[in-house]
Amino acid sequence: MHRIAVLKSFDTNRELHRKPDFGALVISLDFELHWGVRDKCAPNGPYRENLLGARKAIPMILDLFEEFEVAATWATVGFLFAESRREREQFYPAIRPRYVDTRLDPYSEPTGENEDDDPVHYAASLIAQIAKRPKQEIATHTFSHYYCQEPGETREAFAADLASAVAIAQRRGLNVGSIVFPRNQFRPGYEDLLKEAGVVCYRGNEPHWMYRPRPRSQETLAVRAPRLLDHYVSLSGAKVVRWDEILQPNGLCDVRSSMFLRPYSTQRKSLESIRLRRIAGGIRAAAEQRGIFHLWWHPHNFGADTAENLEFLRSVLEVFASCRQTHGMKSLNMAEVASLVSSADEAQEISSEDSNTTSAWEQVL
Repeated sequence: MHRIAVLKSFDTNRELHRKPDFGALVISLDFELHWGVRDKCAPNGPYRENLLGARKAIPMILDLFEEFEVAATWATVGFLFAESRREREQFYPAIRPRYVDTRLDPYSEPTGENEDDDPVHYAASLIAQIAKRPKQEIATHTFSHYYCQEPGETREAFAADLASAVAIAQRRGLNVGSIVFPRNQFRPGYEDLLKEAGVVCYRGNEPHWMYRPRPRSQETLAVRAPRLLDHYVSLSGAKVVRWDEILQPNGLCDVRSSMFLRPYSTQRKSLESIRLRRIAGGIRAAAEQRGIFHLWWHPHNFGADTAENLEFLRSVLEVFASCRQTHGMKSLNMAEVASLVSSADEAQEISSEDSNTTSAWEQVL
């Protein structure tokens, strides 16, 4: 009996420390409303249609996710959690970034008093709706839509911003463990600040020059044009993320992006089938290679042409549903990926420690 117990224990550890033997679709959404575009678009300008449309699109996106039993991570700007301007100001950090480009300063943005009279700067009711749905993770998109690559920001200001993001989410009973950096401006060297704030995973950038984190001033046409083309033809190579790429030496999990889900465009309507084929190919490759395909977008991308965007998303989820049936593919949010990978690593450590007692096992066997 002792021999059988030892063998079972060994087999259990061996199974636990293996990387997951299935492919996964990961979806994340950068939920920001006007806070994410305020340096580009006026709150009452033409893009307001998209911002207000996002509020209508979000429940429909959630319905689709629930229909297909799909998980998602909603990386949410901390300002949106506030029910009033007074509450938002209560969480303002003492240290703030002093961006050289003053257009980036969100604290100077005029806003209304609450969600009723200013629906593009408040979204507590929408956050509550998301949190109630199955398999939906509320993550942080920083407190103020903080730019980690822009001149004038500092480590101290980022740490203070992150603390405020965590605190205002906790006010709503939510503990955030994942982060998406605004404008994908990941900053190497800030990982320790994430860990101190209780964040365990982040969405890193695709490993190609065109997706490298950079300040806004470097987002030239020479960078943006290839990125646009990459959504139709393969310029950046494979989009599958391997499980063994995720856990970093510092203990954080980089659940990096595979592809941005571009919104529907009437100008590029004839290319929609090519765009779908590109995404579908990535999902199928992840299913076959037992890796991850991480798709992301902003809710306000669906704020205009909502029906067309939802229909395209349905087509994407149908591809996933097929891969789930044929290859056992799963849908995970970022926190679930981090938990799986971290658990496997801990099991690996336990298994390694147990291997030191092999001679004792051999005596029993």
